[in-house]
Amino acid sequence: MFIRWSAAVAAAILLSSPALQGASAADKPTDPQIAHIAYTAGVIDINAAKQAQKKANNKDVKAFAEDMLRDHEVVNKQALALVKKLNVTPEDNDTSKALSKQASDKLAELDKLSGAAFDKAYVANEVAYHKAVNSALETQLIPSASNAELKSLLQTGLKIFQGHQQHAEHVAAELK
Repeated sequence: MFIRWSAAVAAAILLSSPALQGASAADKPTDPQIAHIAYTAGVIDINAAKQAQKKANNKDVKAFAEDMLRDHEVVNKQALALVKKLNVTPEDNDTSKALSKQASDKLAELDKLSGAAFDKAYVANEVAYHKAVNSALETQLIPSASNAELKSLLQTGLKIFQGHQQHAEHVAAELK
């Protein structure tokens, strides 16, 4: 299954990055780094959804991509409004850079596919990606966030993204 590489890379990037290990208080990501990681993760899914809107054939896959685009754009707008309100500048970091690089490679890989192969690969990647992001939110980003409003936004995002994971799993099961 196509999840093989995606899940392993996404989980490794999100969970084993020095920025997210949390071995000590000094190793925890800062709120500006957390904001950048979360925003970057949203942009990655927005770009994947845009690609799927162009390439997907299956109506359920297209509808799923539309949901991803809408929901991630809303959450990212809320995140930008929050960092502006808090006068915080999101800080680029090794984790967000690695996520962007991996996502670029994945988009190029998916771009080579078409038809049912694309649909299955896109949805499998969405399942793996949401599992990895949800795990990072639960175990690293939310516990590391200092600001209560940022923590609350991340918790809201987690609930939305858990729903995305379930939706992706349902669509994946229908494609088999």
